[in-house]
Amino acid sequence: MRATFLLVGSISILLLVVPARAQQDFSEIEIETIAVADGIYMLMGLGGNIGLSVGEDGPFLVDDQYAPLSEKISAAIAELSDLPVSFVVNTHWHWDHAGGNENMREMGAVIVAHENTRGRMSTTQFVEALGRRTTPSPVGALPVVTFEDGVSFHWNGDEIRVFHVAPGHTDGDVVVNFVGANVIHTGDNFFNGRYPLVDFSSGGTLEGMIATVDAILEIAGETTKIIPGHGLLSNRAELQVYRDMLATVFERITLMIDEGMDRDAVIAAKPTSDLDDVWGQGFLQPDPWVGIIYDALTTVH
Repeated sequence: MRATFLLVGSISILLLVVPARAQQDFSEIEIETIAVADGIYMLMGLGGNIGLSVGEDGPFLVDDQYAPLSEKISAAIAELSDLPVSFVVNTHWHWDHAGGNENMREMGAVIVAHENTRGRMSTTQFVEALGRRTTPSPVGALPVVTFEDGVSFHWNGDEIRVFHVAPGHTDGDVVVNFVGANVIHTGDNFFNGRYPLVDFSSGGTLEGMIATVDAILEIAGETTKIIPGHGLLSNRAELQVYRDMLATVFERITLMIDEGMDRDAVIAAKPTSDLDDVWGQGFLQPDPWVGIIYDALTTVH
């Protein structure tokens, strides 16, 4: 099970670095539906994990993966609800989380995101950490409702709080808290079981990622279910371990930078060698990841 998860996760992140116009085969991808709490589900396919609330008001989605998977995602939702999707909240702008926006909007969903997410989707972006350039999204894919700090939905008998957090993965990150169901969707500030991407080209910072995890830990209880941006369904204890790893790496690499070590020297020093067996088995292998963290810590925003 663990090996299968790592393989699927690696393929998922690998698709992040494929040129935008390359042909990708989604035909073999299946959508797995995982029950999280009463009326709350996690959908796993390819790309970021989807959060789903179902109830009398209609399906409410957190992220929508890649456009070619929209039909399969819709079919999975139809197994749980006869109603069309009402809202899609994007946790950030990346194509593996917001790629299905246009399709979902055509099916009647209202797309919601932080204002920085719409801004980045509206313009050409270059993700230096992955060497990928993206063109502006079609108008139909852009969020139609944006906010600065946060917004709450009173939907399906729950209060769904969506709030902007410190620039971590990107500068448009949001966390989604299904208050009554006691479920939190973290977006990509939490990669469960692997090193996370800090997209410093999109305003992301390691400090902000740690701050976001701290904010989630403050509102999460021992029984809170946590949907990570990538990886298996999680909980507060696992998120704490992840947070400690991030803080350790931050301290080590910051110290090396302060001592005047350049990027190559920091990578050669293997500052994560004691962590790699646990966290370095995904697509972001230890040396490239250390390079990304070095770049993130030395990029001026």
